Amino acid sequence: MWFHLGAGERIDQLGRYSQTMASLRVRQILLEVLAIDQPDPPGLDGDTVWRRLCASVTLSVPVSGAGVALMTAAGHGGTLAVTEGPAEVMENLQRTLGEGPCLTAFHDRRPVLEHDLARAGQRWPGFAPAATASGIAAIFAFPLQIGAIRLGVLDLYRDTAGPLDSLQLAEALDYAAAATTILLDLQHEQPTDGLQSQLSDALDNHRVIHQATGIISVQASVGIDEALLLLRARAYADGRPLHELGQDVVARTVTFHPEDDHHE
Repeated sequence: MWFHLGAGERIDQLGRYSQTMASLRVRQILLEVLAIDQPDPPGLDGDTVWRRLCASVTLSVPVSGAGVALMTAAGHGGTLAVTEGPAEVMENLQRTLGEGPCLTAFHDRRPVLEHDLARAGQRWPGFAPAATASGIAAIFAFPLQIGAIRLGVLDLYRDTAGPLDSLQLAEALDYAAAATTILLDLQHEQPTDGLQSQLSDALDNHRVIHQATGIISVQASVGIDEALLLLRARAYADGRPLHELGQDVVARTVTFHPEDDHHE
């Protein structure tokens, strides 16, 4: 773990960022997911705070799975943790396609509560049908933010359509507040020019995508925006995570020269 939790003192420090985040329920969530003496949640290997948070929220809110994603001004910045099954598909699709509830929630600075994804084809024409085909029927995305600081998104999904009621929504918002608090604290002790290791690891894949986009721009003689579209289209067509394809582009095992008429 990234810190030792002692007698609730760390929780009091975590609450320093916001009166809202210091609420009793948020403190309870923090105590649970930051505990270092608990066994790994079922289906989640590795004792990380993000895996614990994802497992915990699926027990407290009637959803089928969860994911936590970092976000940047350019879009999806990397996945910190996901539960097993369609949650990973959900995050990979949003990252690959550059659209979906988490990106909308981040850019609009407010939750996206899509209780029937099958009807959201006009809103997310690439993401909605692909996610529905993977067994996702509803998605609830909550931006992780405080004031002008935007950090990421907590994504929850259901395998059946239907909204969250007021109590369930309040619980999900408390989990988002807890996740925001943890993100802020992770970076708080770092040098101003450094990034905490957990966050840096998640963003490494984002850097690979940017590097690959630059390479494609040169190879295909197109602008950066079009190069990113080419990378996303190839990843989607091949059914591969965007960062994996990006690694192949950087390694030159996949190219986007105009004369290429087949996938490497």
